[in-house]
Amino acid sequence: MRFAERLGMAALRRLDPELAHDLALKGLHTPFAPLPGPISSDRLATTLSGLDLPNPIGLAAGFDKNAVAVGPLMRAGFGFVEVGAATPRPQPGNPAPRLFRLAEDRAAINRFGFNNDGADRIAARLATRPRGVPVGINLGANKHSADRSADFARVLETCGPHVDFATVNVSSPNTESLRELQRARELAAVLDGVLAARGGLERRIPVFLKISPDVSDSEIEGIAEVASSRDVEAIIATNTTLSREGLVSPLRGETGGLSGVPLFRRSTEILRRLHRITGGRTTLIGVGGISNADDAIAKFRAGASAVQLYTGLIYGGLSLAARIAREIDARLEREGETLSNLIGRDA
Repeated sequence: MRFAERLGMAALRRLDPELAHDLALKGLHTPFAPLPGPISSDRLATTLSGLDLPNPIGLAAGFDKNAVAVGPLMRAGFGFVEVGAATPRPQPGNPAPRLFRLAEDRAAINRFGFNNDGADRIAARLATRPRGVPVGINLGANKHSADRSADFARVLETCGPHVDFATVNVSSPNTESLRELQRARELAAVLDGVLAARGGLERRIPVFLKISPDVSDSEIEGIAEVASSRDVEAIIATNTTLSREGLVSPLRGETGGLSGVPLFRRSTEILRRLHRITGGRTTLIGVGGISNADDAIAKFRAGASAVQLYTGLIYGGLSLAARIAREIDARLEREGETLSNLIGRDA
């Protein structure tokens, strides 16, 4: 990590977390941002559900909710970038404060509640983004929608022409009753609507499904069955958790979804379980608690074909993605390994 980045992070940690996050997004448009461009090699380049990635280290949704920094993020070393979640109509989300750093646990709790500028404004920004690293949209539903299932399809209709993939997010814990859409019948209805909307796009894009870590084994099996029967190209495991097991931070009692290092074990267990259930036939993307190359490799060995970061950036800086990609590349070269050989090795 460069000195300028280390100094900037130290300054941001002295500020309110949400303000610091907003300033970090603005900082991406300055000459001081660590933007090395795409990190790639013959060992790192991979294909994810038909998408050509320079490397398998992606940015998870939530960091750039409104697609205000897509261009710089595409140059920050990530192999793919996901923005959003977007909802059909703009909404302010939950009252502040709604983001908390749990430094003692290298974690964060958020209860944003899908705050965003709405699909129309986000689509307009995506329409002007540069080409290159694949960019996707996380599909959400408005809090007071009369038909949440239809909201996901509406966002895809609006943003779909300007992205390379879309993720159905029925797993955020911060919109009341949203996770109920993970139940088999409700999930099938949501996916049917989204896939019908995809059929109306001029260009077919892969659709992913993001699931919660707070699901039982039987629920995981049901989700996997519905996803495989509905032509979902990949499952992202996982979103944030409501569990507070093992936390030591004084802020551990805050409501919202927990992300970061404490989520690593559970999200990796679910990844491994999904790989076994689907026999390795479903593409998986691992998210949750990744803060170094060892964590990313553990996700690959559990069954992931790619991974995503978010909370790790709070503690490791924006350059974390590039550092992880380079370290994995060096390790693969040193050990004479390939990325594809790692996938599912421990599952």
